[in-house]
Amino acid sequence: MEPVVAQSVRYAETCQDCGADLECCGVQVLAHGCVQWDVGASCTACGFAIAVCFGDIPSERRAQLLAEHGAATLRVIGPSAKKRVVIMRVLRAELGIDLVSAKAALGSVLNGDHSGTLPEMELLARKLRASGIAAEAARP
Repeated sequence: MEPVVAQSVRYAETCQDCGADLECCGVQVLAHGCVQWDVGASCTACGFAIAVCFGDIPSERRAQLLAEHGAATLRVIGPSAKKRVVIMRVLRAELGIDLVSAKAALGSVLNGDHSGTLPEMELLARKLRASGIAAEAARP
């Protein structure tokens, strides 16, 4: 079993019950083969609390994760011509993209330019390793 990979951010929202600041902690987690977004929030003014799990990360929280933690890149070691097809197949399946987009993504991966949050890149690296491709998620 591979280890859990997680990154978190803290932010404030408005409490739906009293209008005070709601203290939120969001976590993007790679566990059990999938990336998920979990949020816990509590209001110190009125006691309202909520936890929401297994969601998709909002774009502003993803941007916050990248700003606070930096981007991770996907590195592939020694891709041969035959392995390029496998890499494209994994990229298409995991990113939900078409063949033309997969070819562009392959170029980005091979150039070391394909980046995202650490959990996102680690998921791709694990999927590639499971397909026989030497890959890793690397942080600068």
